[in-house]
Amino acid sequence: MRKADLAIGIGLGALLVVVPLTAHRWSRWLRQPVAAADEATAATDADVDREPEPTEAPADVHRTINVKLLFEEPGGAGLVPEERSVAYHANLSRQLRVVVDELLRGSLAGKVSPLAGGGRVQEVFVTARGVAYVDISKEIADKPLPGETAEMLAVFSLVNSITMNFPAVKRVQILIDGRIAETLGGHVDLSRPLLPDPTLLASSRAVPAVPAATPAS
Repeated sequence: MRKADLAIGIGLGALLVVVPLTAHRWSRWLRQPVAAADEATAATDADVDREPEPTEAPADVHRTINVKLLFEEPGGAGLVPEERSVAYHANLSRQLRVVVDELLRGSLAGKVSPLAGGGRVQEVFVTARGVAYVDISKEIADKPLPGETAEMLAVFSLVNSITMNFPAVKRVQILIDGRIAETLGGHVDLSRPLLPDPTLLASSRAVPAVPAATPAS
């Protein structure tokens, strides 16, 4: 036992001598990971402070398209187009809603607006077969329409405006407050999708000119 105690004492004494002499070596070795971490942190900080490099991403541009809205020509000769710039939407249903909103807003050039007067678009969607369902609030039916011609021009100002600008739409079903309505004023059947009626355009109703009389020989 005494020999063992003596050996332990000698070992501890040697350790106390060696540690101070080699401290500069192992302390430097222990500091290396910290230095590497400091370098990584410095690199990260440099990245944060660095100005971002410019990208090739395109700027956000608000696109528009020109459409032709049909209003009634003063004097009741028929429907005439009024060109207007509206916001562009890649989705056809959303695009149609924008166009119908503009139609209900009315003419900006002094033409008669048969559908203007309080109604608003509630929903629009287009089927795969090209039928556009346009749901308008019930105020649209509260406006009196004086006679069959006025009702025809009101209905087909909507139908023709959509089909003229968007050939993918073949028919238009007008809904009133989410339901299929029989008519707006008692003359035009709204219970089914309607085809456009080009005969209501003012240009198609023009009276042909009478040829000049041939002078007698």
